[in-house]
Amino acid sequence: MSRLPESFPDLESLTCLSINDISLQALPENIGNLSHLMSLELRENLLTYLPESLSQLHRLEELDLGNNEIYNLPESIGSLQRLKDLWLDGNQLAELPPEMGSLKNLLCLDVSENKLERLPEEISGMSSLTDLLVSQNLIEVLPDGIGKLKKLSILKVDQNRLIQLTECIGECESLTELVLTENQLLVLPRSIGKLKKLNNLNVDRNKLMSLPKEIGGCCSLNVFCVRENRLTRIPSEIAQATELHVLDVAGNRLSHLPLSLTSLKLKALWLSDNQSQPLLTFQTDVDMETGEKVLTCVLLPQMPSDPSGQADNLPRCGAFESLVNDMSDDTWNERAMNRISAIRFLDDEKEDDDDETATLLRRATPHPGELKTMKKTVENLRTTLNAAKSLDSNKNEVNNSIDRLTTSV
Repeated sequence: MSRLPESFPDLESLTCLSINDISLQALPENIGNLSHLMSLELRENLLTYLPESLSQLHRLEELDLGNNEIYNLPESIGSLQRLKDLWLDGNQLAELPPEMGSLKNLLCLDVSENKLERLPEEISGMSSLTDLLVSQNLIEVLPDGIGKLKKLSILKVDQNRLIQLTECIGECESLTELVLTENQLLVLPRSIGKLKKLNNLNVDRNKLMSLPKEIGGCCSLNVFCVRENRLTRIPSEIAQATELHVLDVAGNRLSHLPLSLTSLKLKALWLSDNQSQPLLTFQTDVDMETGEKVLTCVLLPQMPSDPSGQADNLPRCGAFESLVNDMSDDTWNERAMNRISAIRFLDDEKEDDDDETATLLRRATPHPGELKTMKKTVENLRTTLNAAKSLDSNKNEVNNSIDRLTTSV
């Protein structure tokens, strides 16, 4: 059924209409006659536009237009004053009309998987909004007006092109979940520390060089993920987020962790994709640059899983693969690759620093994955050599037989 009959809107008492996945290509132009309609579901069809009369559905509270082929929304959509849930995910939208800011009762807006390059500043008018989902678009900057969404609880802007996060994000006082995965962020705004209710913060796979010390102000933070960035240190102030239980910093450039982490009741601290346990045993060390006490372990400093360039023969997971292939700072990789641990003895402190007899030098221990690969390579080589020996032995026996036969003849 590609179309509904024009007489369909004569069902004026209809309150709920669900027409999903039937390849519907168009709605009747007089769909607005369904004046009692409260819920309209048109998901997974082939709709390319919406008739103007849709704005006459003044009682409509739920409108699901997900997974269609809609390119534009009519300005009149702002007339749906009772609308609470609006799903527009999986369409072809390049922009949203400013009139959407009039939807003051809207609770949930899903415009993920479109072609949006920006959100209108007028989004600030959606004062009741609690869920805003804009994943998988082309957005580079969020409007400052987002800070006026005082009831916003969930904001997902993953898989976009964000180059910065507005300072106004700190005004979203009700925010509990913020997902910024797979963008181009270099820094997080200091105002993020104002998000006292934030429970889950995910900034995986960005380009973060540092974290603001104000991150410790997120006193309700439970899960914090910054996997596959370019962090060289974690601020000690993170320990002020006393509810933090899961911290994922795998795939960065950390040489150590702040000693203050010991005051947290962490249940999981991820430093590597290849980490077998959620928590590791740490030792205290001293940062040679600052002189402060820090934490270190066998997985620090972080380094690529196969810095020798033979990674094609090894199984790799996302974080380390990103470090090997995507990081532009080759000096860091080379420094990590060639790092040497030196053990000095108290009795030898007066010895010349250049005298290597005064120290024990230890190069980076191969990863267990590398050892398995090395073992497999040796076994394959041994098998090949044995086969070759067997072939030579058989060849010698044949030659000896020929010689004996020739002699007897």
